[in-house]
Amino acid sequence: MNRLFRASVTLAVLLAAWQALVWATDVPRYILPGPLLVAGALQRHAPLLLQHGLTTLGEILSGLVLGVALGTGSALVLASVRTARRWLMPLLVVSQAIPVFALAPLLVLWLGYGMASKVAMATLVIYFPVTTALFDGLRRTEPGWLDLARTMGASRASALWHLRLPAALPALASGVRVATAVAPIGAVIGEWVGSSAGLGYLMLHANARMQVDLLFAALFVLGAFAVTLYAAVDTLLRRALPWQPDTHAFEERD
Repeated sequence: MNRLFRASVTLAVLLAAWQALVWATDVPRYILPGPLLVAGALQRHAPLLLQHGLTTLGEILSGLVLGVALGTGSALVLASVRTARRWLMPLLVVSQAIPVFALAPLLVLWLGYGMASKVAMATLVIYFPVTTALFDGLRRTEPGWLDLARTMGASRASALWHLRLPAALPALASGVRVATAVAPIGAVIGEWVGSSAGLGYLMLHANARMQVDLLFAALFVLGAFAVTLYAAVDTLLRRALPWQPDTHAFEERD
């Protein structure tokens, strides 16, 4: 409750500072509309924003599910198969050197202007942080636990599923949190390159028509989706991993 109150106060202060800046500088509304104009655009275009927002939200959620699933599977393969690790790790590293903007036009060309190319884009953005986080967690299992498992006759597969994977779940949770934060980026980039629906599509058209208040309203909706999704995933992960230490909670009690 305190966290929600602090977030609300921070948001109110930022909005007040934004409105004060607009009044003080008398900047044209087509360059920087004030929060009051953006709120009016939110009210006037609510059905349109909801329609395009649901499209983008569906792309984000689909990409998040696919990215986490593929990243988890890849990390397990890398951790359990040495040959795969030797061949795939360099490819993963090289893939991150390619800007996602460069891949978006190709995905639109291959998969079309529909939802598939945006989901693929979001999946690519999510895949790497999940894979690297879980793989790092699997590599950092306590050596004493592994020695005990070998002493008791556990196989490599048994040690992976019953020891290394549970120990690496906090690392996976961190990767999923990062993936949740960056998931909207992939979907919106795909919509900017080519689409017929979504908040990114709406932003491009609003910008071309100088409807900057509508553009900011779409940004607000996208930000609200991102914050809500991150909060929901963070809460779910905290409940799913109750044994993971939370030093912030301890510090807040102090």
